[in-house]
Amino acid sequence: MIAPVLPGPAAAVVLRPLPDNRVTGGFWHRRMAANRAAIPVGHQRLVDAGNIRNLEIAAGDAAGVATGGSFRDSDVYKWLEAAAWERDESPGVQQVRRTVAAAQGDDGYLNSAIQVRGEKRYDRLWMSHELYCAGHLFQAAMADARATGNTDLLDVATRFADQLVATFGPDGRRELDGHPAVELGLVELYRQTGEPSYLELAAYFVEARGQGRATKPGFDPSHYGNPAHYADRVPVRIADTVEGHAVRAVYFAAGATDVAIETGDADLLDAVRRQYDAMRLRKQHVTGAVGSRWDGEAFGDVYELPPDRAYAETCAAIGALQWAWRLLLATGDPLYADQMELILYNAVLPGVSLTGAEYFYVNTLHRRTGARGDVQRSPAHGRQPWFNCACCPPNVMRMLASVPAYLATGDEEGLQLHQYATGSHRAGSFAVDVQTDYPWDGRVTVTVREAPEHEVELALRVPEWAAGATLDHRPVDTGYARLRKVFRVGERVVLELPMDPRLVVSGEYLDATRGCVAVARGPLVYAVEQPDQVATVEDLRIDPTAPVEAEPRPELLDGVTVLRTTGLAISGQDSPYSLYTAGRAAGRAVPITLIPYYAWANRGPHAMRVWIPTT
Repeated sequence: MIAPVLPGPAAAVVLRPLPDNRVTGGFWHRRMAANRAAIPVGHQRLVDAGNIRNLEIAAGDAAGVATGGSFRDSDVYKWLEAAAWERDESPGVQQVRRTVAAAQGDDGYLNSAIQVRGEKRYDRLWMSHELYCAGHLFQAAMADARATGNTDLLDVATRFADQLVATFGPDGRRELDGHPAVELGLVELYRQTGEPSYLELAAYFVEARGQGRATKPGFDPSHYGNPAHYADRVPVRIADTVEGHAVRAVYFAAGATDVAIETGDADLLDAVRRQYDAMRLRKQHVTGAVGSRWDGEAFGDVYELPPDRAYAETCAAIGALQWAWRLLLATGDPLYADQMELILYNAVLPGVSLTGAEYFYVNTLHRRTGARGDVQRSPAHGRQPWFNCACCPPNVMRMLASVPAYLATGDEEGLQLHQYATGSHRAGSFAVDVQTDYPWDGRVTVTVREAPEHEVELALRVPEWAAGATLDHRPVDTGYARLRKVFRVGERVVLELPMDPRLVVSGEYLDATRGCVAVARGPLVYAVEQPDQVATVEDLRIDPTAPVEAEPRPELLDGVTVLRTTGLAISGQDSPYSLYTAGRAAGRAVPITLIPYYAWANRGPHAMRVWIPTT
């Protein structure tokens, strides 16, 4: 069973993940191949950075002192999860498994930095990430068991989970980890093993947060003293938005959604849906990314979405996608599949280079000419091979390795296609092949490979941007186009999604982008990047009345479709201010070329912007 999320048989879900979605060609096949090639590179970088050596020292296989923060084991676990989804049984993977098992304490506890330094366990949970690391271990163990059948990590994970169950809860320690993630891991471990105490502890952690139990004790005027930073200011059932550290917030919400699904708690599900709506309507960038402030890596106020200072951390995008997937399973609402598409193409994918081995931690929507980064994670430096806090690279690896799982759901009653890629899907005795050049072309051809003798339903998502779509030449509304019938082997169904370029304007409350437009085509958000322009990016003004034409460029950026339009290049300014004059901007007419936003910075750290001022 290959599925990162596998609701139990009694779970309150509308949709069920499929065990064997396959990608066999096209866009995602190329992106996954690049990611696959980067996994052994990631192993070497974990060795070079000292993450694996910390575990080796804890295991007694090496001598020395632990380096880096106590969150570093989590990077190894995310990498192991990526390797598992790729069914990687290389000697390096096997050795890391053995090292993790050998590093575990006799009572099941595991955190290499804490163990090697002799620090007191769970003494500084607000910043130690001990349970956060456990959550990623549990997810890696689940992936290994499902994808490869190897249960070595699962044995480690259950021993650690048993230690947590014996330590925390209403009758034990009541502190919470400052960084959520253990909730996700515990629920998935419950799904894998059937042990109810894991779900009970996850539910306890969800209900206990919001009462100051995860917050740094004492007074600290920085974000570390603010309960909102830890998703710990308001209990989940009454919270009406997301706030604070973006990754913490979305990981916690995804874990709460898992608990709601497995316990059938409709009130809790309503609460997290309310919070998701608040995020997407008031705190989400046009790319689907989340996080507005560098200070605290945080959500900002409502409509605080500056493109140039957007934090938009890659990990936050992955967490938001995981949350949307769980809500899609719980509700069947196409809104969440639309969100997944937006986030996957425009918030996750920009975080990794076309080669698969260089990364962005922060995904700005605007890089100025001559920008200089002040810290390593600044996108002004361009894509980086690794980071001193390397949470994002292995997170991207495990996300892209598991992409097939998010494409379709189904059961004996039918099959639902949520995302489009060339490949194959099976739901019971109903199997189909998909052929498409998506996201460059809007035609999706579904061919029935196997079919039962009774009626089943085939549902194909029509994205909210695809008004005017047709299914077998008949108009269909956005949402899901459904066919229920007795299908014949060899029968074809053709979905046509219009791919006309679109200009997107921001609402009046979004001060930072007022007077600008973003350009999109199909699922992709586009950007102007300096190598494609005849004028500097800062001088470009797009003409919103001019036609926008699509042009395939197979030789450019691993094969993309660019957009071409026209506008003005204004004259450079010597002062940041001038007197107001009415009328259109003055300047010379110039062509403007846009590339998919995910592909920027693959030719160097050039000037770029998603939001373009108009004429």
